[in-house]
Amino acid sequence: MTDKTSVRSLLLLLRLAMAWVFLYAASHQVFAADFSVTGFLDHTKTFHGLFAHFTGPVIAPVISFCVAYGHLLIGLSLLAGLLVRVSSMFGIGLMILYWMAHMDFPYVSNPNNFLLDEHIVYALVLGLMIAAHAGHIVGLDGWFARRASVKEHPLLHWATA
Repeated sequence: MTDKTSVRSLLLLLRLAMAWVFLYAASHQVFAADFSVTGFLDHTKTFHGLFAHFTGPVIAPVISFCVAYGHLLIGLSLLAGLLVRVSSMFGIGLMILYWMAHMDFPYVSNPNNFLLDEHIVYALVLGLMIAAHAGHIVGLDGWFARRASVKEHPLLHWATA
């Protein structure tokens, strides 16, 4: 039998662990003057044709900015437990893109990862954050969801639900 307190504690720890993953990545990107996605995307294999479009001199700085600050915003959202549903969806999207970028079919990153790697596990954990309303567990989503102004706006209510 599952103890509800233990499940809530585990969800909180998973949310904070995922926050750490994104914030740590952001710390190497946001505060690095020379961060660019170009080096990473130039080494893609299975989906190289898709990712090569993002390495051009015009688009790469935009994508680099979005990746760095996306990591930061997702990490802060998960840490505070605010808009967890929204940040988790963006996180899932990023994890699937990273999984694709690491793919050398049928392996991911190296021969020890057959079809799956940590990016898929992270995406599943983020999916659990959405399904379990993890932002309501020692987070700001629960507080915001109870506000009358949030209840009146369907999109805000959905985002904090």
